[in-house]
Amino acid sequence: MRVTNLSVPDAVREIITRNRSIYDCIKMDLINYTALAVKIQKEVEVQVGSPVNLNTVVVAIKRYADSFEKKEDVQNEPMLKNARLSLTDGILDIKFSSQDFEMKDAVSLMDSFTRIDPDYEFFRLTDSFRFLTEDISDVRKLLESFSSHKNFFQTGLAKITISIPEAENNSDIVSYVSEILHNNGIELVNAFFGQDNIVLVLHEKDAARAYEILRSEISRQN
Repeated sequence: MRVTNLSVPDAVREIITRNRSIYDCIKMDLINYTALAVKIQKEVEVQVGSPVNLNTVVVAIKRYADSFEKKEDVQNEPMLKNARLSLTDGILDIKFSSQDFEMKDAVSLMDSFTRIDPDYEFFRLTDSFRFLTEDISDVRKLLESFSSHKNFFQTGLAKITISIPEAENNSDIVSYVSEILHNNGIELVNAFFGQDNIVLVLHEKDAARAYEILRSEISRQN
């Protein structure tokens, strides 16, 4: 289980990367940076773990937008050099609303998940708690015990974990990977940052092909 606080630029990049429509608008310079900053400010603060000035968010968005002007240089860099991949299918994405689910309940649920699936992932977002875990009967039974809460879970998912030794900027890597998969007709369901890796969430039907595309890209760069 991993829970991490990001820098403001990394948080901004992650939020934009997870939202394909915003990502495409940023890339084509079709979005107002201040309006976007107002929209994502609270989520940035959750990711960072402290209050963030609106202008700081605006600057981070602008710097991210400016990075697309250097896209050709980035594409030529070995972004995935020495990367390691792992694919896990049969993943359940569980979402609990922060309004209906207190932190003490989240802690209790984390303890329960640890006994069932020690490799689960936990993410705290602006309006929700998110869990990624194996879709097995014990997990389903555990969710039934929280039936008093408005929970939501999505099935039919897989996750690809990318580990890159001494990676300087995970958010750049996610953007790079997202672009590669997008160009091959595969869209990410979500993407999360860990302390030492990146977790990509995809539809299970796309996972094997996405894995092979990324594996080929790694082989090309090594």
